[in-house]
Amino acid sequence: MNTDTPKPDYKFTLNLPKTDFPMKADLVKNEPARLAKWKASDLYARVQAAHAGDPDFILHDGPPFANGDIHIGHVINKTLKDVIIKYKTMAGHRAPYVPGWDCHGLPIEHKIQEEIGPKWREMEPLAIREKCFASASDFIVKQSEQFQRLGILGNWAEPYATMAPTYEAGSLEVFARFVEQGLVYKQLKPVTWSIENGTALADAELEYKDVVDTSVFVEFPSANPGALKAKFDLRANAKVNFLIWTTTPWTLPANLAIAAGPDVEYAFVQFKRDGETIINFIAKDLVEKVVTKSGLQTPHSVLRTAFGRDLEGLEYFHPFADRTGKILLADYVTTTDGTGLVHTAPGHGEEDYETGNKYGLDVYCPVQANGKYDSTVPSWLTGLNVWQANPIIVEKLKEIGVLFAAEKYTHSYPHDWRSKRPTITRATEQWFIAVDKPFHLRGDYGGSAGEAKSIRQRGLEAAKRDVTFYPDWGRARLTGMLESRPDWCVSRQRAWGLPIPVFYNEAGDALITPESVRAVAATFAKHGSNAWFGMTPAQLLGEDFGAGENFPLATLRKERDIFDVWFESGSSWFSVVEARHGELGHAPVDLYLEGSDQHRGWFQLSSLTALGVTGNPPFKAVLTHGFAVKPDGTKVSKSDKEYVKAVDEINRHGADVLRLWVCSIDYQSDMPVSPKVITDFGDKYRKLRNTIRYLLSNVDDFDPWQHSVPVAESSLDRWMLIEIGNLSTAVRDAYDAYKFHVAFRLLHDFCAVQISSVYGNAMKDRLYCERVDSPIRRRAQLVMYECATVLIQLLAPMCVFTADEAWEHLKVRPQQVDNVHLSTLPKAHATTITEPEIFTRLMTLRDDALLQLDGLKKAAGLNKAGEAEIVYHVNDEATNTAFAAFGVDLEDLVGCGYHSIVVDATVGDEPKVTVVDRRNDYAMCARSWKRRPDVGSDPAYPDLSTRDADAVKAAL
Repeated sequence: MNTDTPKPDYKFTLNLPKTDFPMKADLVKNEPARLAKWKASDLYARVQAAHAGDPDFILHDGPPFANGDIHIGHVINKTLKDVIIKYKTMAGHRAPYVPGWDCHGLPIEHKIQEEIGPKWREMEPLAIREKCFASASDFIVKQSEQFQRLGILGNWAEPYATMAPTYEAGSLEVFARFVEQGLVYKQLKPVTWSIENGTALADAELEYKDVVDTSVFVEFPSANPGALKAKFDLRANAKVNFLIWTTTPWTLPANLAIAAGPDVEYAFVQFKRDGETIINFIAKDLVEKVVTKSGLQTPHSVLRTAFGRDLEGLEYFHPFADRTGKILLADYVTTTDGTGLVHTAPGHGEEDYETGNKYGLDVYCPVQANGKYDSTVPSWLTGLNVWQANPIIVEKLKEIGVLFAAEKYTHSYPHDWRSKRPTITRATEQWFIAVDKPFHLRGDYGGSAGEAKSIRQRGLEAAKRDVTFYPDWGRARLTGMLESRPDWCVSRQRAWGLPIPVFYNEAGDALITPESVRAVAATFAKHGSNAWFGMTPAQLLGEDFGAGENFPLATLRKERDIFDVWFESGSSWFSVVEARHGELGHAPVDLYLEGSDQHRGWFQLSSLTALGVTGNPPFKAVLTHGFAVKPDGTKVSKSDKEYVKAVDEINRHGADVLRLWVCSIDYQSDMPVSPKVITDFGDKYRKLRNTIRYLLSNVDDFDPWQHSVPVAESSLDRWMLIEIGNLSTAVRDAYDAYKFHVAFRLLHDFCAVQISSVYGNAMKDRLYCERVDSPIRRRAQLVMYECATVLIQLLAPMCVFTADEAWEHLKVRPQQVDNVHLSTLPKAHATTITEPEIFTRLMTLRDDALLQLDGLKKAAGLNKAGEAEIVYHVNDEATNTAFAAFGVDLEDLVGCGYHSIVVDATVGDEPKVTVVDRRNDYAMCARSWKRRPDVGSDPAYPDLSTRDADAVKAAL
């Protein structure tokens, strides 16, 4: 018969952690359910109502194109915006979000053209527009659902769309005000042209690629060599040429002049070629460089030099066209490349045009919209497209003996962002907005009578003075774009867009007045811009419109061009912000946020429209982010295996994982991403989730309104409250500076170090083993409750679903908010709270003790820290008293079973610590597994320490 007394089972007396907050997130399943709950409760409207009286923070959403599923770039962009808006809301602002879509323009029309095929050229514009409208409408619905799946709160019921009648009317009002300021004109000027799409292109519709072309050095013979030799005292029996260089031989048929730099010194260089003496004019600084390229083996000599201003007016023969040209002066001529003499074709270059305009040259452009030469060029070129013509022209130059040299040349060349084909520059009649014409602001547009300034002047002043840039280099980029841009070509030769509201009489004169534009705007507001294609001019303007005797309504014809899509989207500050000022306030708004390419696009062109109307930019601050790239830093395409399909990744990992990944990367640079990168990042998310779960599991039986106790000054609880306060301050500072990767790192590291390694480790014993209502247990729970609250709230802008799920598991009073996104963030301290010196000392001693424990485990086989005693050595009674006030915290700091303090004057100024193996000295408590000298002090429980015996009695 076994007479051994059965060993008691104390497990049921322990306060084991408990929570319904699951370890497994199951985001793919749970996020849609939570999103549906938000929609059912109209969470966005509740958030707006809760902050109705708070200061405004307005982030104006830049519209993505309404075509295709969202991609990882969309995820980055919309997540960053949503993080800011949610943070600002929780920080005490009214921060509405009105999403929008760019619905017109080439991307959508191009897609429809591909679907229809060649027959689209036979279709009426209205038929094409109807298909484009249907496609854009479908993708607005699809993208809206996908954006909302990311957890983005906003006014999704009332978004803005650039094809909406009210928006179109707003864009025309902006145009009317430009007309009123006298800034709109039509002119034959060179513009960037897409041959494939038959339309002018904006700078923002270009992408640059390195290409290899043939550059040529061409001799243009002097038209009067005798007079030229006499003028410069050239005593040589030789042909005289002006040597030019170009990388676009196809533009040579349109040459009308040669530009020389007035202050450039030119050399008269004599050569021998095939037994013939020739003289070429070349910039003196480039002579050796040019001669090397020619490959001529014969000697050359500089006969004399002259400045460019001395060459002005000299005539030359075009090498293969029956005409002469003149040497003109231009300040932009440099001696960096080429020959210092610039082939000038006013119909094929912005600078060429300006020079030709100055000297009264024709804007001659023999290249048609399809890229083919017309009949004004030599017959051997007529009908060829420019790319076919390049090698033929080079051969012709060689054949007639004027090709001095030719070489392959690598340079960055603009391509159409849709067709991916090279563009050309060709002169066409287009509508422009002047950026250098000074004008006075009208007072009723927010301006005041003062100095007349141009859009460019106003923009440069504002960018340097009134706008904050994140990162700051954005200032230089935007100002650089403003400094170098030409007048804005706002017309496009397409069907899908906002028609330019201009009418022409039979003589070809244009009717374009503020009144006529506004009359059309009123019609568009009622019927949409399709009315342009279905109504007569009289119907568009109104039968009673007074156009004047020169513009009889019955005989007017309508402009066929549409607006540059950037003019439309760039007018959103008026068509959206001003139009919905009750919701979005007034421009300038607080923030525009887009990819860094938008310095050339939406940032700049929104700025131009606002500057032309109000004199101010539409934003107070501009934030730019980089692009998604492959892990090796190279550009990612849809055909790459590393390509991230946003919808697929959301359905694989959940939106919160993608959102958190976005926030973890410094968005100011390009962001390496692949499916593997996102999969690996899941561990970071799980660390945060499991930390929250750990905190919630330890406060399951804690009611902060019933069980809270004061936190002792000398306690690890006080240290943790200080750490929480510092975390809150640091994270809010990071949010305020839009440094989300810093906020993420602070939160992740806090979970890993302060919570998991230090405080959570130290509190395990008291949470599990103390009496349920023990003061030190309750104060630890209070701190953990505070920690969970702060952590959930600080994470809420990033992990929108997880934070709300955790909030539901946190005990909050019924009268408090039921959703974390309705809560208010903890107040940030003005400065970080400095820890008392004793906490710094204890953490230093902790590090030393942990090293000693590790040594005991390796050398003596110590299994648990609870089997050791930590001994604190101090040099005076004051320090002894200060340390003793921490009580059991001194052992729990490293998880030891017991602690003691020794006063020893020889210790020195800084306390020291010794960890002692007590396996042979103290019995182990059967409940807490701590080795302590008081085990067995209660005869009723000889295998328990005093504390554990009391806890068992209370539990029974």
